[in-house]
Amino acid sequence: MEKTHRKVRSYVRREGRFTPAQREAFSRYWSVYGIEDGDQVLDYEVLFGRHAPVHLELGFGDGQVLKTLASRHPEHDYLGVEVHRPGVGRLMRELADLEIDNVRIACTDGSEFLQRRIAESSLSGIMIFFPDPWPKKKHHKRRLIQPAFVAMAASRLQPGGSLHLATDWEDYALQMLEVLSAEPSLQNTASGTGFSARPESRPLSKYEARGQRLGHGVWDLIFRRRQR
Repeated sequence: MEKTHRKVRSYVRREGRFTPAQREAFSRYWSVYGIEDGDQVLDYEVLFGRHAPVHLELGFGDGQVLKTLASRHPEHDYLGVEVHRPGVGRLMRELADLEIDNVRIACTDGSEFLQRRIAESSLSGIMIFFPDPWPKKKHHKRRLIQPAFVAMAASRLQPGGSLHLATDWEDYALQMLEVLSAEPSLQNTASGTGFSARPESRPLSKYEARGQRLGHGVWDLIFRRRQR
């Protein structure tokens, strides 16, 4: 029986200004793209109206990575989870403008959503790009990438499914590498340092571009769930 994952609050709700345009988009398009709160495990075929590989991005921010991937790969389906409503409203408007229909969005805590709404061994991939690094040592316990979370996330992947992380904080990257390497159900796809070169398949996000301007490095980690 799966142990209940301890609630993680790896974010602070900094919603900022919810502009009238974002608010209107949120209201207008939620019925098209939104996933209502609940405890029932999602049925992807009902949600998307077809059978296809499903990838999930936790904390998609402004949604540009999610939008780009969904546009590039119409043969795949994408779930996005983001707690900040302005970004959700903006992304839904952009998806509608581009007539992209292979994305569904939850506006909620990502860790709780993954645990409660996603069936075990059901996802082709999980992406977590540039999560809050909580740089102060006393706040490291609030970082999302912790052993219990990683074990739970890995259980939601199909055998061979990928867990792809990226950060521009070196000490967080090292913690990520340590935690993921210690999870027995996961296998690193990289050799050497354990970090992967940024794959062309990962679109450049505004957070990464900002980090590059500040002189930060970027560390990618790509692990796969071991075959049974």
